[in-house]
Amino acid sequence: MSETPALTPPPSTTLLRLQGAVERVILYSRFLLVVFYVGLAVALAAFAISFVVKLGVMLPQSIYMDETQILMAMLVLIDKALVASLIVMVMLSSYENFVGRFDAGIREDSPSWLGRLDPGSLKIKVAATIVAISSINLLQSFLTTAGSSDREIMWKTIMHMVFLVSALVLGILDRITGGAKPYKA
Repeated sequence: MSETPALTPPPSTTLLRLQGAVERVILYSRFLLVVFYVGLAVALAAFAISFVVKLGVMLPQSIYMDETQILMAMLVLIDKALVASLIVMVMLSSYENFVGRFDAGIREDSPSWLGRLDPGSLKIKVAATIVAISSINLLQSFLTTAGSSDREIMWKTIMHMVFLVSALVLGILDRITGGAKPYKA
C-alpha cells in the first residue's frame, strides 16, 4: 500500500509576520557597525594629533641627531602613517561592504579601490600592512641593538615570521578559492 505524503499546512500569517520582523532586525542590525566606523574616525583624529606632536618634537631635535636617530624617527612616522592608512581602508571598505554603498556624489571623491575591495581582499591588505608594521618594528630593533636584548630581537623576529607566513597563507587561500568577485558599482 502506498502512502500519500501528508500535506503541510501553509505557515500562519502571524508566523510569517514574525519571520519578516526577525529578518528585518537581522538585516538592519548592520547599521550598528556605523558606531564602530565613527569611533575609528575619532581614533584616527586622535592618532593624527599624536603624529603632528611627534613630528613637532622631532623637527627641532633633528639638527642634533645622527643619521640613525633620524632614520629611527622617520620609521616611527612611517609606522604611524601605515596604521592610519589601515584604519581608513578598514573604515571605508567595511562600510561599503557591510552597511551600504556611498552616494554617487561622495563616490566621485573616493579612492579608486573603494568598490573593488571585498572582505577577502581587505583581510589580505590588513595582513600585508601588519607585516609592514612588524618589519619596521624589527628594523628599529636591529638599528638599536644596544637597547634590545638578543631574546627580545629573537621573539620579534619569530612574531614577524608568523605574521609573514599568515599573510602568505591568506594570499594563497584567496588565490585557491578564486577570491571574491567585486561587484560593479
